[in-house]
Amino acid sequence: MASVEVTISKVSQLDLSELLPLMRAYCDFYGVEPRDDRLVAMSRSLIEDPSEGVQLIARTEDGKAVGFATIFWGWSTLDAGRQGLMNDLYVVPDVRGGGVGRTLIEHCRGACRKKGVPKLIWETAPDNHTAQRLYDSTGAESSTWMAYEIDAW
Repeated sequence: MASVEVTISKVSQLDLSELLPLMRAYCDFYGVEPRDDRLVAMSRSLIEDPSEGVQLIARTEDGKAVGFATIFWGWSTLDAGRQGLMNDLYVVPDVRGGGVGRTLIEHCRGACRKKGVPKLIWETAPDNHTAQRLYDSTGAESSTWMAYEIDAW
């Protein structure tokens, strides 16, 4: 695919109606079904309190929303420092391979630098080989850690 030129900006209240379908498609890809009102509430929380994290939206030259990324700010004892957890990265299928994902990752790295956070980390599903090829091409190294999760209630 040819390179796709995009502009990346922080998500604002004005972006929520276009962000929600992207978030829904991301959730559908991973087979989960959080309620739309909860997805919007999460985005609003990040807009209102950027100390928690930030969402970025990618738009083509004509203004079409084609991707997003979410970074949550945290700490790592093992690194003795702060880190950005890129919990979400999604690009619509018709522009994948055009550099949008790479551009979002670079903007996430820039957001970390701007905040003084030395490390950006993320996870992907073991069978998401398309994403893994992108991640491997950025110079990122895959971790040897395994992820676990459990419901709190």
